[in-house]
Amino acid sequence: MNDPANVEYRIAHLQERLAAEEQGELGLRVENRGSSVTVAGTVSTAHCREELLRTVHEELDGLTVHCDIVVAEAAAPDHPEELS
Repeated sequence: MNDPANVEYRIAHLQERLAAEEQGELGLRVENRGSSVTVAGTVSTAHCREELLRTVHEELDGLTVHCDIVVAEAAAPDHPEELS
């Protein structure tokens, strides 16, 4: 069983690392949810998501982690928006 204080320390270290790394994804939420950790938020590209997941798994290895990371759609619309 994981020590809750150790889990909080690892989460804080992950958040610091994410803020310092190239993608600088500061809008992510990392929360201790009892027996697991949830990482949620939006990133700009699929590459950022892959890097984020790699970093999360490195920092939180051995913990149960649930990731809900969405890639923001940055493509231009293919049709005009219809307003009524």
